[in-house]
Amino acid sequence: MEIHNTTEDMVFTKLGEIFDSITKEGNPEHLCLCYQCRMDTACYVLNRTEPRYIVSNRGVARLEQENLERQQKDADIVSLVYEGLKRVNHNQRPNALHQGNAAPAQATTPVFNIPTIVGRLFSGTNFAPMSNIKAELYRNGELVPMKDNNWQNPSNLVSNTEGTFTFWPNPIPAEAADIHKIFEYSIRIEAPGFETLTHFFKILVISEIQSAAVYSMGRTFKLPDLYMFPPGGDEEDL
Repeated sequence: MEIHNTTEDMVFTKLGEIFDSITKEGNPEHLCLCYQCRMDTACYVLNRTEPRYIVSNRGVARLEQENLERQQKDADIVSLVYEGLKRVNHNQRPNALHQGNAAPAQATTPVFNIPTIVGRLFSGTNFAPMSNIKAELYRNGELVPMKDNNWQNPSNLVSNTEGTFTFWPNPIPAEAADIHKIFEYSIRIEAPGFETLTHFFKILVISEIQSAAVYSMGRTFKLPDLYMFPPGGDEEDL
């Protein structure tokens, strides 16, 4: 049994139609139609539309009976796609190549898919989330390369994410699938007026036959909350 969000189907169908239409018309506005901008536009639209889940053929049949509602939803999605595409183009990801409109090919060689690493940083003086600083992820004394250009190392802590930092390390080659291995990492953070924080941790990973293609909340390693203290304060590596 699999739950399916039919709104995703509608969004990606309309997105493909609109991108194809822009291409056939010669792209007079010179919009970037690369795979990255396509996915960013899809996220923009999906975050502004109501999901619709089905779990059986009866759900599909019910959808077929709601043509009028679907027509209005189609119109709303089309409007959001154009709106999202223009916004994405005005604020393109600086680390993306913006080349090609196809998804990157996935290699089918055994790898250790390192989970996304998520943590939060607080001030030890007032317990407020910290921001406008960078968290660095290290392994074997070197900065860890990330899965793709959408993830950065160092990770920037900004004010609207409540002290949260995130990493998605690049998969590590394995000799075969189903190998258990422990990987050791460290987080290093510097901030004006605080002692440098270094937090060490380990992650147990089981190798798989190929690299993970998409982010999954179920594949996340959450760190304990971390705190920074001024020099001479009660430092504690939590």
